[in-house]
Amino acid sequence: EAGGADLTQFRLWYAQAGTPRVSATLDSTGSRATLTLAQHVPPTPGQADKAPMVLPLRVKLFGAESGTALTEERLVLFDRARDTITFEGLAERPVLSINRGFSAPVIVESDRSAADLAFLSAHDDDPFARYEAMQQLMLDTLVASAVHGRADHEAVIAAVANTLDDTELDPAFVAEAVLLPSESFIGDQMAVVDPDAIFRARESLRRDLGKRLDARWRRALAQGVAPYAYTPEAKGLRRLRSVALSYVAASGAADAAELAFAQFQSADNMTDRQGALTTLVSGTSDLRIAALDIFYNRYSDNALVLDKWFQAQALSSRDDTGAVVAALTRHPDFTLANPNRARSLVGAFSANQRAFHAADGSGYRLLADQLIALDRLNPQTAAKLLPPLGRWRRFDPARSQRMRAELDRIVATPGLSK
Repeated sequence: EAGGADLTQFRLWYAQAGTPRVSATLDSTGSRATLTLAQHVPPTPGQADKAPMVLPLRVKLFGAESGTALTEERLVLFDRARDTITFEGLAERPVLSINRGFSAPVIVESDRSAADLAFLSAHDDDPFARYEAMQQLMLDTLVASAVHGRADHEAVIAAVANTLDDTELDPAFVAEAVLLPSESFIGDQMAVVDPDAIFRARESLRRDLGKRLDARWRRALAQGVAPYAYTPEAKGLRRLRSVALSYVAASGAADAAELAFAQFQSADNMTDRQGALTTLVSGTSDLRIAALDIFYNRYSDNALVLDKWFQAQALSSRDDTGAVVAALTRHPDFTLANPNRARSLVGAFSANQRAFHAADGSGYRLLADQLIALDRLNPQTAAKLLPPLGRWRRFDPARSQRMRAELDRIVATPGLSK
Protein backbone atom coordinates (compact mmCIF):
# COMPACT_ATOMS: atom_id res chain seq x y z
CA GLU A 1 0.00 0.00 0.00
CA ALA A 2 2.78 2.43 0.88
CA GLY A 3 4.35 2.13 -2.58
CA GLY A 4 1.07 2.07 -4.45
CA ALA A 5 2.01 -1.14 -6.28
CA ASP A 6 -0.64 -3.63 -7.35
CA LEU A 7 0.50 -7.00 -5.98
CA THR A 8 -2.50 -8.99 -7.22
CA GLN A 9 -0.51 -10.84 -9.88
CA PHE A 10 2.42 -11.36 -7.52
CA ARG A 11 0.11 -13.28 -5.17
CA LEU A 12 -0.08 -16.00 -7.82
CA TRP A 13 3.22 -17.24 -6.37
CA TYR A 14 1.15 -18.34 -3.36
CA ALA A 15 -1.96 -19.46 -5.26
CA GLN A 16 -0.48 -21.47 -8.15
CA ALA A 17 1.48 -24.69 -7.73
CA GLY A 18 4.49 -25.57 -9.85
CA THR A 19 7.69 -23.96 -11.09
CA PRO A 20 7.40 -21.53 -14.02
CA ARG A 21 9.31 -22.42 -17.18
CA VAL A 22 10.72 -19.62 -19.30
CA SER A 23 11.83 -20.09 -22.89
CA ALA A 24 14.30 -17.48 -24.13
CA THR A 25 15.29 -16.98 -27.77
CA LEU A 26 17.76 -14.31 -28.89
CA ASP A 27 17.76 -13.28 -32.56
CA SER A 28 20.30 -10.75 -33.85
CA THR A 29 20.67 -8.93 -37.14
CA GLY A 30 23.39 -6.36 -37.61
CA SER A 31 23.53 -4.08 -34.57
CA ARG A 32 20.11 -5.09 -33.27
CA ALA A 33 18.98 -8.08 -31.19
CA THR A 34 15.54 -9.19 -30.05
CA LEU A 35 15.00 -11.35 -26.99
CA THR A 36 11.73 -13.29 -27.10
CA LEU A 37 10.45 -14.60 -23.78
CA ALA A 38 7.59 -17.01 -23.18
CA GLN A 39 6.45 -18.48 -19.88
CA HIS A 40 4.17 -21.27 -18.75
CA VAL A 41 3.53 -23.21 -15.57
CA PRO A 42 2.87 -26.93 -16.18
CA PRO A 43 -0.54 -28.21 -15.07
CA THR A 44 -0.85 -29.76 -11.62
CA PRO A 45 -3.72 -31.64 -9.95
CA GLY A 46 -6.64 -29.25 -9.60
CA GLN A 47 -4.92 -26.52 -11.64
CA ALA A 48 -4.91 -27.35 -15.33
CA ASP A 49 -4.56 -23.77 -16.55
CA LYS A 50 -2.15 -21.27 -14.98
CA ALA A 51 -2.00 -17.51 -15.35
CA PRO A 52 1.30 -15.74 -16.18
CA MET A 53 3.47 -15.00 -13.15
CA VAL A 54 5.53 -11.93 -12.27
CA LEU A 55 9.12 -12.92 -13.07
CA PRO A 56 12.02 -10.52 -12.39
CA LEU A 57 14.72 -11.59 -14.85
CA ARG A 58 18.16 -9.99 -14.85
CA VAL A 59 19.70 -10.15 -18.34
CA LYS A 60 22.91 -9.01 -20.00
CA LEU A 61 24.54 -9.47 -23.40
CA PHE A 62 28.19 -10.32 -24.08
CA GLY A 63 30.15 -10.12 -27.32
CA ALA A 64 30.82 -13.56 -28.79
CA GLU A 65 34.19 -12.49 -30.24
CA SER A 66 35.53 -10.04 -27.67
CA GLY A 67 34.10 -11.61 -24.52
CA THR A 68 33.24 -8.15 -23.20
CA ALA A 69 29.86 -6.84 -22.08
CA LEU A 70 27.77 -5.32 -24.87
CA THR A 71 25.07 -4.00 -22.52
CA GLU A 72 24.57 -3.10 -18.91
CA GLU A 73 22.63 -5.58 -16.84
CA ARG A 74 18.90 -5.02 -17.28
CA LEU A 75 16.08 -6.08 -14.97
CA VAL A 76 13.15 -7.30 -17.05
CA LEU A 77 9.83 -7.56 -15.22
CA PHE A 78 8.27 -10.34 -17.25
CA ASP A 79 4.58 -10.60 -16.36
CA ARG A 80 2.90 -11.74 -19.59
CA ALA A 81 2.69 -15.07 -21.38
CA ARG A 82 4.96 -13.71 -24.10
CA ASP A 83 7.10 -10.60 -24.48
CA THR A 84 9.98 -9.20 -26.53
CA ILE A 85 12.89 -6.97 -25.53
CA THR A 86 15.00 -5.13 -28.08
CA PHE A 87 18.69 -4.23 -27.79
CA GLU A 88 20.24 -1.64 -30.12
CA GLY A 89 23.77 -0.56 -30.99
CA LEU A 90 25.49 -3.94 -30.70
CA ALA A 91 28.96 -4.12 -32.22
CA GLU A 92 29.10 -7.93 -32.58
CA ARG A 93 27.05 -11.08 -32.25
CA PRO A 94 25.59 -11.18 -28.73
CA VAL A 95 25.44 -14.09 -26.28
CA LEU A 96 22.64 -14.06 -23.73
CA SER A 97 23.19 -14.22 -19.97
CA ILE A 98 19.80 -14.63 -18.28
CA ASN A 99 18.36 -15.04 -14.78
CA ARG A 100 21.58 -13.65 -13.38
CA GLY A 101 21.94 -13.98 -9.64
CA PHE A 102 18.99 -16.42 -9.71
CA SER A 103 16.74 -13.36 -9.85
CA ALA A 104 13.65 -15.55 -10.35
CA PRO A 105 13.02 -19.14 -9.14
CA VAL A 106 12.29 -20.48 -12.62
CA ILE A 107 13.56 -23.06 -15.09
CA VAL A 108 15.08 -21.36 -18.13
CA GLU A 109 15.04 -23.09 -21.50
CA SER A 110 17.08 -21.30 -24.16
CA ASP A 111 18.36 -21.90 -27.67
CA ARG A 112 21.98 -21.20 -26.73
CA SER A 113 24.43 -23.49 -28.50
CA ALA A 114 27.15 -25.59 -26.88
CA ALA A 115 29.67 -22.97 -28.03
CA ASP A 116 27.65 -20.17 -26.41
CA LEU A 117 27.33 -22.08 -23.14
CA ALA A 118 31.07 -22.80 -23.14
CA PHE A 119 31.69 -19.12 -23.80
CA LEU A 120 29.50 -18.05 -20.87
CA SER A 121 31.15 -20.57 -18.56
CA ALA A 122 34.43 -18.76 -19.24
CA HIS A 123 33.37 -15.11 -19.60
CA ASP A 124 30.12 -14.44 -17.72
CA ASP A 125 30.76 -12.07 -14.81
CA ASP A 126 27.80 -13.36 -12.79
CA PRO A 127 28.76 -16.47 -10.74
CA PHE A 128 25.29 -18.02 -10.84
CA ALA A 129 24.89 -17.54 -14.60
CA ARG A 130 28.40 -18.85 -15.18
CA TYR A 131 27.71 -21.96 -13.11
CA GLU A 132 24.37 -22.54 -14.83
CA ALA A 133 25.98 -22.26 -18.27
CA MET A 134 28.55 -24.91 -17.36
CA GLN A 135 25.94 -27.23 -15.89
CA GLN A 136 23.62 -26.81 -18.88
CA LEU A 137 26.48 -27.56 -21.26
CA MET A 138 27.33 -30.71 -19.33
CA LEU A 139 23.68 -31.73 -19.07
CA ASP A 140 23.00 -31.30 -22.80
CA THR A 141 26.09 -33.36 -23.61
CA LEU A 142 25.18 -36.14 -21.18
CA VAL A 143 21.55 -36.38 -22.29
CA ALA A 144 22.64 -36.55 -25.94
CA SER A 145 25.11 -39.30 -25.09
CA ALA A 146 22.55 -41.29 -23.09
CA VAL A 147 19.92 -41.02 -25.82
CA HIS A 148 22.11 -41.46 -28.90
CA GLY A 149 24.98 -43.49 -27.48
CA ARG A 150 27.60 -40.86 -28.20
CA ALA A 151 28.26 -37.11 -27.92
CA ASP A 152 31.05 -34.63 -28.58
CA HIS A 153 32.92 -33.96 -25.32
CA GLU A 154 35.20 -31.23 -26.64
CA ALA A 155 33.12 -28.23 -25.54
CA VAL A 156 32.80 -29.56 -21.99
CA ILE A 157 36.50 -30.38 -21.75
CA ALA A 158 37.45 -26.89 -22.95
CA ALA A 159 35.01 -25.24 -20.55
CA VAL A 160 36.28 -27.22 -17.55
CA ALA A 161 39.88 -26.46 -18.54
CA ASN A 162 39.10 -22.73 -18.69
CA THR A 163 37.48 -22.88 -15.26
CA LEU A 164 40.42 -24.73 -13.71
CA ASP A 165 42.88 -22.26 -15.27
CA ASP A 166 41.09 -19.15 -13.99
CA THR A 167 43.06 -18.20 -10.88
CA GLU A 168 40.59 -15.42 -10.03
CA LEU A 169 37.81 -17.88 -9.22
CA ASP A 170 37.03 -19.07 -5.71
CA PRO A 171 38.22 -22.70 -5.31
CA ALA A 172 34.85 -23.62 -3.79
CA PHE A 173 33.09 -22.30 -6.90
CA VAL A 174 35.47 -24.19 -9.18
CA ALA A 175 34.89 -27.43 -7.27
CA GLU A 176 31.12 -27.21 -7.72
CA ALA A 177 31.24 -25.89 -11.30
CA VAL A 178 33.34 -28.77 -12.65
CA LEU A 179 31.18 -31.50 -11.09
CA LEU A 180 28.94 -33.30 -13.57
CA PRO A 181 25.17 -33.31 -12.99
CA SER A 182 24.00 -36.32 -11.00
CA GLU A 183 22.63 -39.43 -12.70
CA SER A 184 19.18 -38.79 -11.24
CA PHE A 185 19.11 -35.22 -12.55
CA ILE A 186 20.11 -36.43 -16.01
CA GLY A 187 17.26 -38.93 -15.81
CA ASP A 188 14.83 -36.14 -14.97
CA GLN A 189 15.48 -34.67 -18.43
CA MET A 190 14.54 -37.88 -20.26
CA ALA A 191 11.07 -39.08 -21.24
CA VAL A 192 12.00 -42.60 -20.09
CA VAL A 193 14.88 -42.98 -17.65
CA ASP A 194 17.58 -45.42 -18.80
CA PRO A 195 19.87 -45.91 -15.76
CA ASP A 196 22.47 -47.97 -17.63
CA ALA A 197 22.76 -45.55 -20.57
CA ILE A 198 23.01 -42.60 -18.19
CA PHE A 199 25.75 -44.31 -16.19
CA ARG A 200 27.73 -45.11 -19.34
CA ALA A 201 27.38 -41.56 -20.65
CA ARG A 202 28.45 -39.99 -17.37
CA GLU A 203 31.39 -42.34 -16.82
CA SER A 204 32.58 -41.78 -20.40
CA LEU A 205 32.65 -38.01 -19.91
CA ARG A 206 34.30 -38.34 -16.49
CA ARG A 207 36.96 -40.57 -18.02
CA ASP A 208 37.68 -38.11 -20.85
CA LEU A 209 37.81 -35.17 -18.46
CA GLY A 210 40.15 -37.10 -16.19
CA LYS A 211 42.51 -38.13 -18.99
CA ARG A 212 42.56 -34.90 -20.99
CA LEU A 213 42.96 -32.63 -17.96
CA ASP A 214 45.19 -34.90 -15.89
CA ALA A 215 47.87 -32.28 -15.24
CA ARG A 216 45.29 -29.75 -14.07
CA TRP A 217 43.65 -32.23 -11.67
CA ARG A 218 47.02 -33.12 -10.19
CA ARG A 219 47.83 -29.45 -9.77
CA ALA A 220 44.57 -28.99 -7.85
CA LEU A 221 45.48 -32.01 -5.72
CA ALA A 222 48.82 -30.46 -4.82
CA GLN A 223 47.29 -27.06 -4.05
CA GLY A 224 44.96 -28.64 -1.52
CA VAL A 225 47.79 -30.09 0.59
CA ALA A 226 48.13 -27.82 3.62
CA PRO A 227 47.66 -27.95 7.39
CA TYR A 228 44.01 -27.73 8.36
CA ALA A 229 42.59 -24.22 8.53
CA TYR A 230 38.99 -23.20 9.10
CA THR A 231 38.83 -20.48 6.45
CA PRO A 232 36.66 -20.12 3.33
CA GLU A 233 39.67 -20.48 1.03
CA ALA A 234 40.98 -23.58 2.81
CA LYS A 235 37.53 -25.17 2.76
CA GLY A 236 37.28 -24.52 -0.98
CA LEU A 237 40.71 -26.01 -1.64
CA ARG A 238 39.82 -29.14 0.33
CA ARG A 239 36.62 -29.56 -1.63
CA LEU A 240 38.44 -29.04 -4.93
CA ARG A 241 41.09 -31.54 -3.90
CA SER A 242 38.55 -34.33 -3.44
CA VAL A 243 36.85 -33.47 -6.74
CA ALA A 244 40.22 -33.54 -8.51
CA LEU A 245 41.02 -36.90 -6.92
CA SER A 246 37.76 -38.36 -8.24
CA TYR A 247 38.63 -37.26 -11.78
CA VAL A 248 42.13 -38.74 -11.56
CA ALA A 249 40.52 -42.02 -10.52
CA ALA A 250 37.94 -41.77 -13.32
CA SER A 251 40.77 -41.45 -15.85
CA GLY A 252 41.99 -44.92 -14.94
CA ALA A 253 45.40 -43.61 -13.85
CA ALA A 254 47.60 -46.41 -12.49
CA ASP A 255 48.46 -44.44 -9.35
CA ALA A 256 44.91 -43.25 -8.56
CA ALA A 257 44.31 -45.70 -5.71
CA GLU A 258 47.70 -44.92 -4.16
CA LEU A 259 46.99 -41.18 -4.34
CA ALA A 260 43.59 -41.67 -2.71
CA PHE A 261 44.97 -43.91 0.02
CA ALA A 262 47.79 -41.45 0.74
CA GLN A 263 45.23 -38.67 1.15
CA PHE A 264 43.10 -40.94 3.33
CA GLN A 265 46.02 -41.79 5.61
CA SER A 266 47.47 -38.29 5.90
CA ALA A 267 44.17 -36.42 6.28
CA ASP A 268 43.84 -34.17 9.32
CA ASN A 269 40.16 -33.45 8.61
CA MET A 270 37.03 -35.38 7.65
CA THR A 271 36.60 -33.64 4.27
CA ASP A 272 39.89 -35.04 2.96
CA ARG A 273 39.42 -38.45 4.58
CA GLN A 274 35.84 -38.86 3.40
CA GLY A 275 36.70 -37.61 -0.09
CA ALA A 276 39.48 -40.18 -0.39
CA LEU A 277 37.28 -42.98 0.97
CA THR A 278 34.51 -42.10 -1.48
CA THR A 279 36.98 -42.42 -4.36
CA LEU A 280 38.42 -45.69 -3.08
CA VAL A 281 35.09 -47.46 -2.49
CA SER A 282 34.19 -47.10 -6.17
CA GLY A 283 37.47 -48.67 -7.29
CA THR A 284 38.84 -52.19 -7.51
CA SER A 285 42.13 -51.81 -5.62
CA ASP A 286 42.78 -53.82 -2.46
CA LEU A 287 43.38 -50.45 -0.82
CA ARG A 288 39.61 -50.04 -0.86
CA ILE A 289 39.21 -52.81 1.73
CA ALA A 290 42.11 -51.47 3.78
CA ALA A 291 40.60 -47.96 3.90
CA LEU A 292 37.16 -49.28 4.85
CA ASP A 293 38.65 -51.35 7.67
CA ILE A 294 40.74 -48.46 8.97
CA PHE A 295 37.78 -46.06 8.85
CA TYR A 296 35.50 -48.53 10.63
CA ASN A 297 38.00 -49.36 13.37
CA ARG A 298 38.75 -45.70 13.97
CA TYR A 299 35.15 -44.45 14.12
CA SER A 300 33.06 -47.47 15.14
CA ASP A 301 32.23 -45.80 18.46
CA ASN A 302 31.00 -42.60 16.76
CA ALA A 303 27.53 -43.28 15.36
CA LEU A 304 27.30 -40.17 13.18
CA VAL A 305 30.69 -40.74 11.55
CA LEU A 306 29.97 -44.44 11.09
CA ASP A 307 26.90 -43.40 9.10
CA LYS A 308 29.36 -42.02 6.54
CA TRP A 309 30.99 -45.45 6.30
CA PHE A 310 27.67 -47.07 5.42
CA GLN A 311 26.69 -44.25 3.07
CA ALA A 312 29.94 -44.31 1.09
CA GLN A 313 29.44 -47.98 0.26
CA ALA A 314 25.76 -47.51 -0.61
CA LEU A 315 26.67 -44.80 -3.13
CA SER A 316 29.53 -46.72 -4.75
CA SER A 317 29.54 -47.06 -8.53
CA ARG A 318 30.88 -50.62 -8.40
CA ASP A 319 28.95 -53.39 -10.15
CA ASP A 320 28.47 -55.28 -6.89
CA THR A 321 27.02 -52.41 -4.85
CA GLY A 322 23.63 -54.08 -4.49
CA ALA A 323 25.20 -57.22 -3.03
CA VAL A 324 27.43 -55.15 -0.74
CA VAL A 325 24.45 -53.19 0.59
CA ALA A 326 22.47 -56.41 1.13
CA ALA A 327 25.37 -57.75 3.20
CA LEU A 328 25.61 -54.50 5.16
CA THR A 329 21.97 -54.80 6.23
CA ARG A 330 23.18 -57.81 8.24
CA HIS A 331 26.18 -55.97 9.71
CA PRO A 332 26.24 -55.90 13.54
CA ASP A 333 26.27 -52.09 13.51
CA PHE A 334 23.32 -51.72 11.16
CA THR A 335 19.96 -51.20 12.80
CA LEU A 336 16.68 -49.89 11.47
CA ALA A 337 15.90 -48.63 14.96
CA ASN A 338 18.27 -45.72 14.29
CA PRO A 339 16.70 -43.43 11.62
CA ASN A 340 20.07 -41.94 10.67
CA ARG A 341 21.53 -45.40 10.14
CA ALA A 342 18.54 -46.42 8.02
CA ARG A 343 18.90 -43.31 5.87
CA SER A 344 22.68 -43.68 5.55
CA LEU A 345 22.40 -47.17 4.04
CA VAL A 346 18.89 -47.81 2.73
CA GLY A 347 18.14 -44.20 1.79
CA ALA A 348 21.53 -43.68 0.15
CA PHE A 349 21.23 -46.93 -1.80
CA SER A 350 17.84 -45.92 -3.24
CA ALA A 351 19.49 -42.67 -4.42
CA ASN A 352 22.19 -44.66 -6.26
CA GLN A 353 20.34 -44.75 -9.57
CA ARG A 354 22.26 -47.47 -11.37
CA ALA A 355 22.56 -49.83 -8.39
CA PHE A 356 19.01 -49.36 -7.14
CA HIS A 357 17.51 -49.79 -10.61
CA ALA A 358 19.35 -53.04 -11.36
CA ALA A 359 17.55 -54.72 -14.25
CA ASP A 360 16.79 -57.86 -12.22
CA GLY A 361 14.78 -55.87 -9.66
CA SER A 362 17.04 -56.85 -6.75
CA GLY A 363 17.35 -53.23 -5.65
CA TYR A 364 13.59 -52.85 -5.46
CA ARG A 365 13.26 -56.05 -3.41
CA LEU A 366 15.96 -54.92 -1.02
CA LEU A 367 14.27 -51.57 -0.42
CA ALA A 368 10.83 -53.14 -0.01
CA ASP A 369 12.16 -55.70 2.50
CA GLN A 370 13.77 -52.95 4.56
CA LEU A 371 10.69 -50.71 4.45
CA ILE A 372 8.39 -53.50 5.58
CA ALA A 373 10.68 -54.16 8.54
CA LEU A 374 11.16 -50.44 9.25
CA ASP A 375 7.42 -49.76 9.21
CA ARG A 376 7.04 -51.82 12.39
CA LEU A 377 9.61 -49.63 14.15
CA ASN A 378 9.26 -46.18 12.62
CA PRO A 379 6.41 -45.69 10.12
CA GLN A 380 7.32 -42.03 9.53
CA THR A 381 10.87 -42.82 8.42
CA ALA A 382 9.64 -45.74 6.32
CA ALA A 383 7.21 -43.42 4.52
CA LYS A 384 10.00 -40.93 3.81
CA LEU A 385 12.16 -43.64 2.23
CA LEU A 386 9.37 -44.96 -0.02
CA PRO A 387 9.26 -42.33 -2.86
CA PRO A 388 11.97 -43.94 -5.08
CA LEU A 389 9.56 -46.83 -5.74
CA GLY A 390 6.77 -44.36 -6.48
CA ARG A 391 8.58 -43.11 -9.59
CA TRP A 392 7.78 -46.31 -11.49
CA ARG A 393 6.06 -44.43 -14.34
CA ARG A 394 9.38 -42.84 -15.34
CA PHE A 395 11.11 -46.10 -16.25
CA ASP A 396 10.92 -48.76 -18.94
CA PRO A 397 8.07 -51.32 -18.76
CA ALA A 398 10.20 -54.10 -17.23
CA ARG A 399 11.49 -51.93 -14.40
CA SER A 400 8.08 -50.30 -13.92
CA GLN A 401 6.44 -53.69 -13.50
CA ARG A 402 8.99 -54.79 -10.91
CA MET A 403 8.63 -51.54 -8.96
CA ARG A 404 4.84 -51.86 -8.97
CA ALA A 405 5.12 -55.45 -7.77
CA GLU A 406 7.17 -54.36 -4.76
CA LEU A 407 4.72 -51.57 -3.97
CA ASP A 408 1.88 -54.10 -4.11
CA ARG A 409 3.83 -56.40 -1.80
CA ILE A 410 4.33 -53.58 0.70
CA VAL A 411 0.63 -52.64 0.62
CA ALA A 412 -0.39 -56.29 1.12
CA THR A 413 1.75 -56.66 4.25
CA PRO A 414 -0.47 -57.52 7.25
CA GLY A 415 -0.47 -54.85 9.94
CA LEU A 416 1.03 -52.16 7.70
CA SER A 417 0.71 -48.70 9.23
CA LYS A 418 -1.83 -46.33 7.73
